[in-house]
Amino acid sequence: MIKSMTGFGKGEATMPTKKITVEVRSLNSKQLDLAVRLPGIYRHLEFDIRQKASASVLRGKTDISISVENTAPQSTTTINQELFGLYLQQLNQALESNDFSVNNEAVLPVIMRMPDVVSTQAEQIGEEEEKAVKQALEMALDCFNAFREQEGKTLIADLLKRVDNIEQYKLQVEPYEQARVETIKNRIRENIAQLKVDVDSNRLEQEMIFYIEKLDITEEKVRLTNHCNYFREVAATEDAPGRKLGFIAQEMGREINTLGSKSNEANMQILVVKMKDELEKIKEQVLNIL
Repeated sequence: MIKSMTGFGKGEATMPTKKITVEVRSLNSKQLDLAVRLPGIYRHLEFDIRQKASASVLRGKTDISISVENTAPQSTTTINQELFGLYLQQLNQALESNDFSVNNEAVLPVIMRMPDVVSTQAEQIGEEEEKAVKQALEMALDCFNAFREQEGKTLIADLLKRVDNIEQYKLQVEPYEQARVETIKNRIRENIAQLKVDVDSNRLEQEMIFYIEKLDITEEKVRLTNHCNYFREVAATEDAPGRKLGFIAQEMGREINTLGSKSNEANMQILVVKMKDELEKIKEQVLNIL
């Protein structure tokens, strides 16, 4: 199945007190360039996330973003009430012994900054939450690949249409190909006539045949047809043919360029320009194929 290099997918998993969201985005790239952004509490899952994503994405500049939203009030911060009371008693005693009169609201910020009054427990996640993260990731990757497959269908349909256009232009070259032979011969004879010199007719005919043989484009047309057929075959049979299709497009370009250099006829050159235009669009679109 042909896939586009660009894509987007989103997956969510809901727990009693949390909502986990995973988003996957990718752009064109020659290699796999994977960036993972996730909360610190999931850092130990990064290796597994990278492995699963790499096997699914294969190639492209890809960003995976994981976020968690608490859906119920909760806190990991606790106040040591016994220690708080002890600090309060000591402060009040110190103030009274020095004839200071301060209410409890004034000393409250001081007590809260005392050592060990406020403590924060490191949040831990269990197997159920780990499973939820992986489920959200799998859902996001499934949506991501479905998006890429849909885009891939559109891309390959456009590419194959342009390959067909190139072959149609190649067929339109043939009527001009034979007619140009007589045009070239007449042009050579006219130029020689203007020189007003004696010429061996047989030798002239031999030289013209030799010259026209150099302009023969039969081989280029055959190779171009083969490349077009191979392009269709690879597109229909391979799962990730982007690189190979790019190489085939380069070979098609070689044959089209040679056709242009040998055409020596205005109408043929116009058709070659049209072929080059279609090929450039193919090369641009191939970069979007996985």
